[in-house]
Amino acid sequence: MPKSREIHLVSRPIGAPAVENFALVEREVGDAADGEVLVQNLLMSVDPAMRPRLTAGQALDEAMMGGALGRVVQSKTEAFAVGDLVSNRLGFREYFTSEGKGLTKLTPDPDLPLTVHMHALGGTGFTAYGGLLHIGQLKDGEQVFVSTAAGAVGSVAAQIAKIKGCYVVGSTGDDGKAAWLRDEVGLDAVINYKTQPIKKALEEATPKGLDVYFDNVGGEHLEAALRRMNTLGRIPVCGFISGYNSGHSNVGNLSNIIYSRVMLRGFVAPDFMHLYADFQRDMAGWLKAGKVKYQETIREGIAAAPQALIGLMAGQNAGKMLVRLAS
Repeated sequence: MPKSREIHLVSRPIGAPAVENFALVEREVGDAADGEVLVQNLLMSVDPAMRPRLTAGQALDEAMMGGALGRVVQSKTEAFAVGDLVSNRLGFREYFTSEGKGLTKLTPDPDLPLTVHMHALGGTGFTAYGGLLHIGQLKDGEQVFVSTAAGAVGSVAAQIAKIKGCYVVGSTGDDGKAAWLRDEVGLDAVINYKTQPIKKALEEATPKGLDVYFDNVGGEHLEAALRRMNTLGRIPVCGFISGYNSGHSNVGNLSNIIYSRVMLRGFVAPDFMHLYADFQRDMAGWLKAGKVKYQETIREGIAAAPQALIGLMAGQNAGKMLVRLAS
């Protein structure tokens, strides 16, 4: 019967989350019963979408939820064998038992690091792929803007647009990230919105306007993009990180949607699950060919998970934020 440490939300943050909103709790996890498996989590994902659930949705004094990759260490079911790798939504804990619901076997690509299955070849990559190609209806050679373009989702979206021959502008709030996007990823223009007014900088960077804006931010970024949208432009809305802590995201020119006939649509990955096999094939090929580059920020140990989430919201990550729970 192993002992497991897990992260509980013990109070709801007002504004930015802080360490005192979380607690590290140790408890015993039972061995696998008949029809069950015991899973040890190896890697845990930390994502901006976790922030809204801290305000509403995540129960207090219970282990938090989040994407994870684990290994089956006990099995009393024919569905899984000891040693199987399984993706799950039971992050923020070291061990758990399950009847198998919500567990998906993973066969890692031997030519790629295991960690890429947590971002570029996993959920964040799929979100970028479907959000840009299916929701955003991207066409080859279009004019594209991606906010938080150095993040786990944004960086993949920006690089897919480049693969499709598009002119791509990205925004970030850090000079180091801007240099990576410009020099390593090869974006056509990069804006540091903390040192350049986003409206003026985006206008200068998009002389031909915008056909697609992949929105991770909302707020001033969305307002700036709406000023530059071409007729029949598309805005797939992946996130509103500018409003996650405050609870609102003001945009003053939404009427531009009407006059430019802009499609603005929020989405989640289940909207395009029919594309998953195509995504796996395309992304694996792009990664192996060096057409998609990535960065990872990995914190060590379950106790580091709250600070990883806090740091992510403050932009302290380069690329995907992960927590390694076991080797």
